[in-house]
Amino acid sequence: MRRAAAVIGLLALLFTPPQLARAAGPFSNWTAVVVAGDFHAHSGGPTEAFDNARRDVSKALVALGFDKAAVQQFSVRPERYPVDSPGRADARAIYDALRIRAQTAKAGCLFYISSHGSPEGAILGEDVLRPHLLAAMLNDACPGRPSVVVISACFSGVFIPPLQKSDRLVLTAARPDRASFGCGEDDKYPYFDDCFLSTIPSARDFAALGTGVQACVARKEKETGAEPASEPQVWIGAALRPILPLYAFDRAKASTP
Repeated sequence: MRRAAAVIGLLALLFTPPQLARAAGPFSNWTAVVVAGDFHAHSGGPTEAFDNARRDVSKALVALGFDKAAVQQFSVRPERYPVDSPGRADARAIYDALRIRAQTAKAGCLFYISSHGSPEGAILGEDVLRPHLLAAMLNDACPGRPSVVVISACFSGVFIPPLQKSDRLVLTAARPDRASFGCGEDDKYPYFDDCFLSTIPSARDFAALGTGVQACVARKEKETGAEPASEPQVWIGAALRPILPLYAFDRAKASTP
């Protein structure tokens, strides 16, 4: 009986369609949340920069191997984007979506927000997503698994201390005491999000992506005369650092939207 079962299992493996065999990658059982937290330019007028980032970062994650159904999008103006069908961006809805999905997609979690920011946190509609609140949300929804947190906002370095865990990588658009750039009415993306997207095709993993984004942002700021430099930050937990090569990007798939 055992021999027959072994033969059946071997045959099933041999005759698995190649596309199915290749489907399971390092991010295939991760859950991801991508948020546009505001729609105002620094002038006060409207901008599509944050929602453009939300849409195209989500597409880029799918290209890297995230399950499309596991990448959940949120916007403060969801009614404007029927094609993407994002949820309405508020802290409770984001937490619920992350927690529920993470109960089945248990391999890892990714959180990405593009918005304005202040030393108190990132703008989320009419509220502020504060660093300790985000840390509590992620600690509860995604315990005991690798996590990647990306905060694209001014002063976003304030998120790093509360978010530090040994199995977590945190990438922020600025130091705790610096603004970031590219949030004008006519900007397609904030500088940081633009660099995140344009660096993906040449990065091997999230650590290399963080380093590449830092260099890209510094270059863009120098070219445009934006100062003082925002100095994006990368923090990698001790337990995650040695296993990051296991979460390599599929560079054949990765492309700039």
